[in-house]
Amino acid sequence: MQYGIIMATKIDDWQIIQEAEELGYDRAWVPDSQMIWSDCYATLALAAANTKRIHLGTGVAITGTRAAPVTAHSIASINQLAPGRAFLGIGTGHTAMRVMGMDPMGIKPFREYLRVVRALLDGEEVEYTQDGVTRPIRFLHLDYGFINLRDPIPIYVAANGPLALRTVGHYGDGLMSVNNDEPQMLATQMELIKAGAEKAGRTLPRDFHTACLTTAVVLKPGEKADSERVVDECGSQVAAALHFIYEIVQLTKSEEAVPPYFRGVYQEYSDYVGKMETARERRFQQIHMGHCTFLVPAERRFVTKEAIQGVCLVGTPDQIIDRLRRAEKAGLREVTLLPPMKYARKVFRDFSEQVMAKY
Repeated sequence: MQYGIIMATKIDDWQIIQEAEELGYDRAWVPDSQMIWSDCYATLALAAANTKRIHLGTGVAITGTRAAPVTAHSIASINQLAPGRAFLGIGTGHTAMRVMGMDPMGIKPFREYLRVVRALLDGEEVEYTQDGVTRPIRFLHLDYGFINLRDPIPIYVAANGPLALRTVGHYGDGLMSVNNDEPQMLATQMELIKAGAEKAGRTLPRDFHTACLTTAVVLKPGEKADSERVVDECGSQVAAALHFIYEIVQLTKSEEAVPPYFRGVYQEYSDYVGKMETARERRFQQIHMGHCTFLVPAERRFVTKEAIQGVCLVGTPDQIIDRLRRAEKAGLREVTLLPPMKYARKVFRDFSEQVMAKY
């Protein structure tokens, strides 16, 4: 099992990545969400210049806000600073797009985007279309040290739905997903990924990477899983998951997407959104307030014991380790923690000292 961190992308908090390296974490994912955080590549550059071992990448890069050649050159620039340590996490852009009131990129253009990025990072010339004009493009000046393509840059695709998972099989070196520490969910995901690879005439790399986005709180002796401290340290992740589910329900017009651990609060949350003071046509700005950064006080009531246990790794060190062993046996390669900004350092240290050290 490997361990990763995701931090709220605050450019002057890059030292958190340096500290995570010292704590033994393997990978740092830096999110790309332009309306709520700092620039991910600027933050990665600072981390790359001040670390030696930890792998660094986007968590995840958003296709709808940057042209494919720009994304490729940006992560290749980080690879010049941290040779062989850079990776590209990439997704269609749930929060980055919805926080502007727009939809994530559709699967067809997403596949085209990945095709272009994959080819460019492999050092190839590729047909690229922009504004209806198609031209062959390739990186120039490769011998002058502007970017690094000599050391491979793996592409880890964020996916949950069937079409996106098949796309992972077509272009990805790995998967970033949520709740896939559950063996059955991971098995289902891998079946779809392998089907996508087979259709593309591709064999997945032997080191195909699987990562689970979550966060963790190590309980103190006798502490309850929904104590005030636990809610403080993982509540923003639970709320972000609820925001995501709400958006999916609005899109599909079906509550089948609501997982069991949110069913007890979903209607109350839906009513809460309906009464937000922000006008309906601008409500997207308020729904994502606090996203994975802090817990909005009015939303604390939705962070129930069931929701915490459904979204996060919460338990004694032995309980968390047992869950990780089962996930690893099922094929999970990395657990990745995204705590609220205020408690990030504490969560990363607690998990390192009480879980990683014992695993």
